[in-house]
Amino acid sequence: MNKNESIPNEEQHRDTTADTLNPEEVSADPVQQTPVPGEEDPQDAAGLHEQNPPAEPADPLAVLQQEVDHLKDTLLRKTAEFENIKKRMLRERMELLEGAKVEALRKFLPVNDDLQRTLQAAADQDIPASFLEGVSMVADKFSGILAEAGVVPILETGVPFDVNIHDALMRQSAPDAGTPSDTVLQILEPGYKAGDKVIRHAKVIVSE
Repeated sequence: MNKNESIPNEEQHRDTTADTLNPEEVSADPVQQTPVPGEEDPQDAAGLHEQNPPAEPADPLAVLQQEVDHLKDTLLRKTAEFENIKKRMLRERMELLEGAKVEALRKFLPVNDDLQRTLQAAADQDIPASFLEGVSMVADKFSGILAEAGVVPILETGVPFDVNIHDALMRQSAPDAGTPSDTVLQILEPGYKAGDKVIRHAKVIVSE
């Protein structure tokens, strides 16, 4: 094989390679860039900025005024709670003192009863007047102390029986037809009350 025969083969190979590249298959569009993960598209960012504009900064004076109003409201609430607690404690203290006073007075009532019985029994006895005068002075002084404490005796007869202030020990026939049933006929032991609080119920006889 001589040198001149090899040249046509090389030219034929170059022509065949050129024919395999079809010009119509080559895209005429510019190269599209693939977005890199993590990077924001400038066009999308501009759209979001237009839809959600940045919030305007709050007015410092308005913020301070809101805080002041909140503190005022909290202070008023705490003050009202404190006043309610103080009133409740004062009321409970007064009730405790009143209960202690009533209990102390209740223990002294039998002494007053004994003094009154002594004076009633001595009226029919031959007892020196000086002795009766001394007992009477003690009884009057004791009754005065009870009155100063607001204690009032329950001594009424001829009134309807009241379970709140009376304790019926027995029943008996009415003295006349005009006396209704459940009428207090006699006080066997006086009762006492201080204000609206009953210290001791009166022991009574009521009509049938």
